[in-house]
Formats: sequence, structure tokens, C-alpha cells
Amino acid sequence: MSVVKRMNEIREMGTPELISLSQEMKSDIAEMKRRIHMGEVQNTRSVRMKRRELARVLTVLGEHLSKERA
Repeated sequence: MSVVKRMNEIREMGTPELISLSQEMKSDIAEMKRRIHMGEVQNTRSVRMKRRELARVLTVLGEHLSKERA
């Protein structure tokens, strides 16, 4: 998923969707780091943007989980 999602779009997603999205994003970040290390990619900012998007997803996921527990 290469499109940066807005917080409203992320908040509308359900917990299972957020979990699968976060796992997908983690594997994408690992792949990007591998490609940068191998010299295939020069744009290191894409990793930073992807990590920020992952942080947004994890924040909303934490909010969803805390609401479910309460």
C-alpha cells in the first residue's frame, strides 16, 4: 500500500483490518530497508514516511483495543 492514509480513513477501519495492515506495513519496511542496504533504492525518505504511517496505524489500533477492553 503506497498511498499515505489520512487519520480519518485509518480510524474508520476495524481492528482486524488494522492488524493485517500493520503486519503488511512492517514487512514492506523490512523489504525497503533490505533494498536500500543492497543499493537498489536511493530514496531513504520513503522508509521514514512508511514508518510514520505505521505509527499512525498502531496508535489507532491501540485506541481500538483500549475501547474493547473497557
